[in-house]
Formats: sequence, C-alpha cells, structure tokens
Amino acid sequence: MTEFAITAYTRDGQVLSFPCSRDESLLAAAQRQDIILPSQCRNGSCGACTAQVRTGTVAANAPATDDRPLSKAAARNVLLCQATPRSALIIDLPYDHTFVRFEPVPERLAEITALDVVAPGTYHLRLSLVRDAYGCAAEFEAGQYMEILVPGTTQWRAYSLMNITNWEGCLEFVIARRPEGLFGRYLETASLGDRLRVKGPLGVFTLQENGLHPRWFIGGHTGIAPLLSMLRRMADWGEGHPVRVYFAVHDEQDLFLMDTLEDLRQRLPALEVKTCVSAPATRGAHQGNVIDTLDADLATAPVPPDCYVCGSPRLVQGVMDRVTAHGVPRERVYFERFSV
Repeated sequence: MTEFAITAYTRDGQVLSFPCSRDESLLAAAQRQDIILPSQCRNGSCGACTAQVRTGTVAANAPATDDRPLSKAAARNVLLCQATPRSALIIDLPYDHTFVRFEPVPERLAEITALDVVAPGTYHLRLSLVRDAYGCAAEFEAGQYMEILVPGTTQWRAYSLMNITNWEGCLEFVIARRPEGLFGRYLETASLGDRLRVKGPLGVFTLQENGLHPRWFIGGHTGIAPLLSMLRRMADWGEGHPVRVYFAVHDEQDLFLMDTLEDLRQRLPALEVKTCVSAPATRGAHQGNVIDTLDADLATAPVPPDCYVCGSPRLVQGVMDRVTAHGVPRERVYFERFSV
C-alpha cells in the first residue's frame, strides 16, 4: 500500500506529521495516528475541516483508481474529510495547536434541566453535566459545539453552545425541529430529568484576536447560538470592540431570546442589534433581507469589520460573497455552516 508523508502546520506554527494512503482521507489518516483534527459532519457539507494545501497534489471524492488531481486553484483549499493524497503534502491548518486532540473526545452524561419552546419549532434546551472523572464544570471556548447522542439510536447530532464556560456544568442550546431531524423529534416527548450522552467540546469557530477591529456577527435562525456565546464572553471580559449583530429569520415569529440580546445590549454599550426578517408580510419595523441589509451597511462602514457568520450554507456563501466584495479580507470572515 502506497503511503505519502503529510506535514501539517497549525496557525501558531506547530508541526504535525502522519502517513496517508491514496485511498483514505487526510482526516481519517490523521485519526488513525491518534491525531484528531477538528471536523463536524465528515461528509463534505459543513466546511469545518477546511485546510490549505501549500505543496503537493490531492484528489477529492476520488477512488484509488482515479488519478485526476484537482486543478491548482481548487487544490489550494480542501476539505480534509474528502481529500486524498496523490503525493507528499504540506498543508496549513486554520487553527492553533490547542484545538488538535491526541486522545478521544470526552463523552459525558448530562441531565435535562429546562426545555422551552421559544419560537415555532424552536427549543431552548438546558443540560446539566453529571459529576464524573472530569468533575462537573462545563469548559469550552465561546463558539464551540457539543455532539448529543439521539436516545435509542447510534446517531450523534452537533449543536452550538449559546452560553459560556462555567463551573456549574450548564450547557445551553437552541435547536430547531426539522421534519427529518432525529433529535428534534426526540425533544417533542423529552422530559425534565432525562439523561443524554454528550461529546465535546468541539469546533474552531471561536473569537479571534485582531486588535480592536469592529466585529459583526451574522446569525441565521439558530445560527445565532454560537454568536450569543461569543457576545456573552465579550461582555464578561469587558471587551470594547464596536460590535453589531444581524439576527436573520424568515418570519417575525421566528425571532427568539430577544431578552437575551437586550441584556447583552445593556452589558456591551457598543453593541447594535439588527433583526432582519425576509418575509415582507411580517417584517414590521425590522430590517429586510440580511444580505441586502449588510450590503447597505458595508457601503458606509468606515472600517472593514471582522465578520462571524453561522447558518445555512446558502446564508454563509451569500454573506461571504457580499462582505468580500466590499473589501473585507477573506481571512477575516469566520464561519460555521449547518450540516446538511
């Protein structure tokens, strides 16, 4: 079996090395060597395992008998869960070494302590970790997510945390019930006191230190959750960045946790909140389509902001296209897409 040497550099200059055969993904090869790189869906839809190829040739979604490499331009940005090597590689990872694990992700037990419907088909779920070998604290970076095992199945589902690290073991989520969603269907009959298996923390969608650049947060429906976590951390740390939130939904009735945003507005004097409702019939006094609202605001922004966006692939791509067209450097647009 032919194996190629893979050298990966983290953002802070640390080096990881592992072999990878031509018929396995870079992500799987690293895990085979007990190097667990950040990922989420593992099927190429979420973009969480994006990396850059510095030197070498890769193929994506190609069987071992297919020698067609990606074009030079396409090969620069790859998904580690889809890319297979066709030569030795040097790749650049867009996160620090601290986000790489060398042991299994912790699995813990948590109990449902609150479950409320906050908008049609949208739940606010609060869990409390059960004391175990890790203690009872909930330690994570603002913006990270947890995976939850759907009771009665072997399926894990990923949900962003909306609170911040705490000693009480509290984990908070906002979860949309979707017709095909296993966990959403479970929540329809869940009860306080139910116990769930959780895995994490995971993810690299976290606040970046780029000086005092303005920070604009764009969240589509439940994509507001990790942004709330980041804002709460900013409030706790007394950070003084100019900050703006765009909360994008289809109908006015889909807006939720507005009291949480109001509390953050009191704690962060530089915070401006824009609620964007795309359906004209229910828009009222709210802003319209979030992309159009961003377009108008960017046209008059005195300084290009750092942008944090979380939502559907369509929303993330739309925001990315619009903000980069207005001169925001691509490397200052941080995103997390919903898995599809």
